[in-house]
Amino acid sequence: MTRIVAELAGLIRRYKGRFILGRECRKLLKDGGMRAIYPALLRAFAQKFNWGYSDGYPEVGLVQSFFAYTLYLLTRHGEELRVNTFYEDAFLRAFPSVLDTVKPTTYETREIIIRGVYSLRSLETFAELLGLVEIQRSSEDRYSQAFKLKATPVLGDAVRFHI
Repeated sequence: MTRIVAELAGLIRRYKGRFILGRECRKLLKDGGMRAIYPALLRAFAQKFNWGYSDGYPEVGLVQSFFAYTLYLLTRHGEELRVNTFYEDAFLRAFPSVLDTVKPTTYETREIIIRGVYSLRSLETFAELLGLVEIQRSSEDRYSQAFKLKATPVLGDAVRFHI
């Protein structure tokens, strides 16, 4: 996944069967050092990489399209530890039409599917993988989809909203 995102960001490319730093990466490193690479990775992961890549859920592009809303929620409410359902509820209140993008199955309603997609793709795959949040799971129930999360200092450094 990291290799794919780095390629999408233009940071690496294949040359004679090997990966080398791309022009964009060399320029970023020269101008700003290692810190300059993170915004390119964040942008590529948010806008170019398919979050549903091999996760088993149906395609729900709206969850990824509204990544900025998730970042806004995390900057606004992420200073304290909250359960993932808090963010799921906020997302569903803001975008109720996303429920119409999936079909219910015999064992899951539309809402359960969207909640699972949102938590996995937005909070775990996107935010946790990029170091924007820290996730804490209960050690008692490893298979539960419930978890708590809190924003990390990286979120404040990487994202700012001016309203």
